[in-house]
Amino acid sequence: MDHIMNMLESYASTLEDEVEERTKELIEEKKKSDILLYRMLPRQVADRLKLGQSVEPEAYESVTVFFSDVVSFTTIASKGTPLQVVNLLNNLYTIFDSIIDEHDVYKV
Repeated sequence: MDHIMNMLESYASTLEDEVEERTKELIEEKKKSDILLYRMLPRQVADRLKLGQSVEPEAYESVTVFFSDVVSFTTIASKGTPLQVVNLLNNLYTIFDSIIDEHDVYKV
């Protein structure tokens, strides 16, 4: 009987450790998800969506659309590894995002 109790206690402890680890992973993924959500949407919209509330559409009097072209991108991409190309684009758009943040712009 003691052997069975020890096995059950060991199993329960293992399950508790597993639940704790999965909970930590879930919290980290939620943080990543929130960061992405708040980068893509205005804070008040993201907050309402997280609460399961509806968001009314808005109209804007004035908007700006930004188009960009990386000169010789095809050549640059063909000479680099996929990871180098992704890092280049990530760095470029990080710079764009920091400029946008300085001017309190809503980016879609």
